[in-house]
Amino acid sequence: MLKPSLPKHVAIIMDGNGRYAKARGLPRVAGHKAGLDVARNIARVAAERGIEVLSLFAFSSENWGRPRQEVKFLMDLFAHALKNEASDLAANDIRVRFVGEKSALPKPLQEAIVHIESDTMNNTRMQLLIMINYGGRWDISQAMRAIAQKVASGELKTDVIDESIISQHLAIGDVPDPDLIIRTSGVERLSNFYLWQSAYSEFYFSPVNWPEFTTEVFDEALSAYQKRQRRFGCIPDAETSSSCC
Repeated sequence: MLKPSLPKHVAIIMDGNGRYAKARGLPRVAGHKAGLDVARNIARVAAERGIEVLSLFAFSSENWGRPRQEVKFLMDLFAHALKNEASDLAANDIRVRFVGEKSALPKPLQEAIVHIESDTMNNTRMQLLIMINYGGRWDISQAMRAIAQKVASGELKTDVIDESIISQHLAIGDVPDPDLIIRTSGVERLSNFYLWQSAYSEFYFSPVNWPEFTTEVFDEALSAYQKRQRRFGCIPDAETSSSCC
């Protein structure tokens, strides 16, 4: 069971695969391979800890600017991993959903995504959101287009559009905003990730590169979150130490 003070939704910006490989005199793709093993382990650990939703930022909409061979390797790695991980995900009762502009992905990867989403759709222990070809600005833009189309068709009136309506039209509108966002490799920025959803997220920046991100480091991030007081813009009651929101 999820402890009350633990985050329901943890999102991770998995950064530092290339730096990890370079520090060891290895090609960048070696870092991506090592990073995949860590992602597999952290997904399992998060489910064991009782986390309800885990988001992993795997490939941003800006990552297409990387060297062509590296991008191709990543796309092939994703497709291969999905075929190999399906049974383990099912055994751990984890539902997998992909978030991003999937139409731009290679056809084999699109097909693998359809299969694993279908095979795991009834799993309930944890939702694993894999952000691929995702960008926060893209997410908000596609929500605005969807809302505009409904206004144009008469399905929606402009005077009812509020934060809730916008949230519902984001790529994953049925998932709560991330309580905790973790970024590895010592970089302290969002990099176009969950721009709308991170309004009141807590942040934890780890100096370790993603391939070195262990269960212990993950637990350190959860522990740091537990020690924080989430105010959401309110002033806590001095006597009860509870938020007014």
